[in-house]
Amino acid sequence: MTALLVRRAGLALVQDAGRPGQAAIGVGRSGAADRSSYALANRLVGNAAGAAAVEVTLGGLEVEAVAGTAWVVVTGAPAPLLLDGRPEPAGAVLALRPGARLALGPPLSGLRSYLAVRGGVDVPAVLGSRSRDTLAGLGPEPLAGGVRLAVGHAAAEDIRVDAVPPQEYDARPVLRLVRGPRDGWVRDVGVLTTTAWTVAPDSDRVGLRLTGARLEPAADLPSGGQLPSEGAVRGAIQVPPGGEPVVLGPDHPVTGGYPVVAVVVDADTDRLAQLRPGEQVGFTWD
Repeated sequence: MTALLVRRAGLALVQDAGRPGQAAIGVGRSGAADRSSYALANRLVGNAAGAAAVEVTLGGLEVEAVAGTAWVVVTGAPAPLLLDGRPEPAGAVLALRPGARLALGPPLSGLRSYLAVRGGVDVPAVLGSRSRDTLAGLGPEPLAGGVRLAVGHAAAEDIRVDAVPPQEYDARPVLRLVRGPRDGWVRDVGVLTTTAWTVAPDSDRVGLRLTGARLEPAADLPSGGQLPSEGAVRGAIQVPPGGEPVVLGPDHPVTGGYPVVAVVVDADTDRLAQLRPGEQVGFTWD
């Protein structure tokens, strides 16, 4: 059976489309942080929607094809690729013959790249998904050197496109917001759209922490300012007591007790997944 042997891992996780419908038992959806780039990678190698791929943060992954030829592609953050030392473009479908090695360098822009292999990464599913949930500790362990990733047999279609242009990212995206259910819990929710926010270093798949301003609590809060835990969704903007907002990511908890004052439009949350610490982001009302 064809497999990929991990020679160097960097920060790499197996991800698929996630595990919806498990919130009642305290398990979030998780799944690929940049869903559009992940889905594109699977389409390029002819995989069925939802096939597992590898999410790579800031490059550093090197894999070797063993026991057969692996057809692979890298999308998302345009990582420089070396195939047996020879440069190859991101977005191109590549054949890894047995013994061939593909290395991903740090991308010039963006944060997360997606390595898809024809047939999908075949690791055991947990609660119906092969995704790694970093908050719950569910799913495959983060990749490490020496790990052998089996490649599945099920590909839905032939490979019809051999390359797409590499993704490009604007320097300061402006993402759309809708008002949240607790927008009245801060004095001026408009601060969200008038501030140039900076991504904090402690951001991760659970949440994107932002610095640049503080959202002050409203003068008269119900229940003395104590809010019971409520259901949480990806893209929700919570305001902790310190006043600096947190945008929930794919591994967010299923409930939260901080007020949700706004929510990033779902179609724009993929762009959040490509923001690096230190980069800026703005918001506008949808």
